Amino acid sequence: MSGVRGSLGAQIEAGGRWAMDLDDFPGAALHVAISGGARVTVTGHEPVELAAGDVVLVRAGLEHRLSDSAGASGAPAAKFEVPEPGTVVRLGAPPVRTSLVTIFYDCDHTARTQVLPALPDLLHIPGGDGTEGVGDIVRLLTRELAHPQFAGTAVLDGLVDIMLIQLLRAWLPGRPGDQRGTWLGMLTDPVVHQALQHLHADPAHPWTTAKLASTLAVSRATLARRFPAAIGQSPLAYLTQWRMDLAAARLRGGSGSVEAIAASVGYLSVPAFSRAFTRAHGQAPGRFRSATQPA
Repeated sequence: MSGVRGSLGAQIEAGGRWAMDLDDFPGAALHVAISGGARVTVTGHEPVELAAGDVVLVRAGLEHRLSDSAGASGAPAAKFEVPEPGTVVRLGAPPVRTSLVTIFYDCDHTARTQVLPALPDLLHIPGGDGTEGVGDIVRLLTRELAHPQFAGTAVLDGLVDIMLIQLLRAWLPGRPGDQRGTWLGMLTDPVVHQALQHLHADPAHPWTTAKLASTLAVSRATLARRFPAAIGQSPLAYLTQWRMDLAAARLRGGSGSVEAIAASVGYLSVPAFSRAFTRAHGQAPGRFRSATQPA
């Protein structure tokens, strides 16, 4: 899950008729139903009914409404504002019938090899679907929030990261068609998965499709056919994209000369690296570094 950053948002406690509109939030929003029920409504999609133990991930930038299970007919909707982590937001009227936790996930938007953009608009994992991993994290999250202890922030940060991993583990096996043609398509083909592991482990290596196929003990024709079928790109096109994403991260990090960064991603010629980087990111490496580093 390299490059994905998770942060705990609000804890929502609600009763009676209630609703909250989320139209400005950082990254993708994950809503965890701790107790009670709720509804998630997104224009153009069927409403998602949440029961205790359910989780739903809403794509970044997708306006949506959280409400009671009846849809809060006639109830005014509260406006969501990004709170301090762990803030309790109370909606509706006592007694509390529903408890939710919202987590936000964002990623490096200059990188094109990311998990979050490859996911659907709505990803719903019901708590009763035998997804033990998700259920375990929901229970641990519930306990940690209800009974804070020593090093609670570190524990919550870890649970936030693991929650996304467990969510994907629960969703991916049953959605092979949704993954093909995206970065996640590697999970549908073990040969492509292994190929990506080699490219990621040594991006500076002078890979060719033939060399990569030989490393995997498959024919060049097999790899040339299966790689684009899984992720929508040829091996060398993906390698170039991965190298440029790594270079962007290293330039933004501020350490290392352009020459050193070029060499670290397989370019012995700085002009060749600069041309490739400019094609990928629309700016020369030096200009990109200046534009993306904090003032």
